[in-house]
Amino acid sequence: MKVTVNDSCIACGACESVCDAVFSVEDVAKVNEAAVAGNEDGVKEAADCCPVSAIEIA
Repeated sequence: MKVTVNDSCIACGACESVCDAVFSVEDVAKVNEAAVAGNEDGVKEAADCCPVSAIEIA
């Protein structure tokens, strides 16, 4: 699973609150790619709750 955060991110923190093992928010959300494996369900939930659909999963 490849996870990216696109330029529409507003740094609201929703993804981090859902899956802080993978997402961290400073000025924009960042993805800890090493933590994606094993946290796929959390990543999908974070993508679903993102208010601007900034999380892309491939």
